[in-house]
Amino acid sequence: MSWRSPRAGDPESVRVVNEAKYVQHNPQTAEGSEGLAALFARISKSSPRVNVVRAFADGDFVFAHTEYDFSTRKIGFEVFRFEGDQAVEHWDNIQPREGPNLSGRTMVDGETEPTDAERTEANRERARAFVSDVLLAKNLDLIATYVDEALIQHNPRLADGLHALRAYLDGPAISYERCHRLLADGSFALAVCEGARDGVHTAFYDLFRFDSNGVIVEHWDTIEHVAPPELWKNDNGKF
Repeated sequence: MSWRSPRAGDPESVRVVNEAKYVQHNPQTAEGSEGLAALFARISKSSPRVNVVRAFADGDFVFAHTEYDFSTRKIGFEVFRFEGDQAVEHWDNIQPREGPNLSGRTMVDGETEPTDAERTEANRERARAFVSDVLLAKNLDLIATYVDEALIQHNPRLADGLHALRAYLDGPAISYERCHRLLADGSFALAVCEGARDGVHTAFYDLFRFDSNGVIVEHWDTIEHVAPPELWKNDNGKF
């Protein structure tokens, strides 16, 4: 599948979609290839530029970290589920580009290539445990068990380091309530979670990079408010 053509507004890219099975989870896009064709046509009017910064595979899933320059600049994660060479399901999480952060890092720079392919399942389970213990249960005394003291941080509002992340999670604004999916490819794992920010229904996509000992050493994310159901263009839900 071409990652560039769908977000660059190329209607021909709908050919990789299985129209009979395709399930769309972007609430602002109608179901099926007709909805995608309308989306691409709308995007093409803004002379879009797309850069896929990092891309991964996990079984039937492909997931990518992408920067978009449509009429505004945004950062997102795209997740596709494939059957054969056709996409049958799609999720995404997109937010306005911000930063650099207090450590001078952007939302997309840093390591891009997965290593340690043999540790894919081990890192998936480490990510699952971190999400369960720290993000969901908010047991912040365990955070040093999972995260390196010198964490490289790409969240646009945080600085590097374990302590900045802990202070952020300890505040009242962020609440993780459910993890829907964990995808992994070697040293990288993506957590797809649901919760609230400032009391508003929110989707959290967190990408972690692990070292060879299973410790989180780098972090990227996107945070997007979930539109109320009455504004959705399909009935499949964000997650």
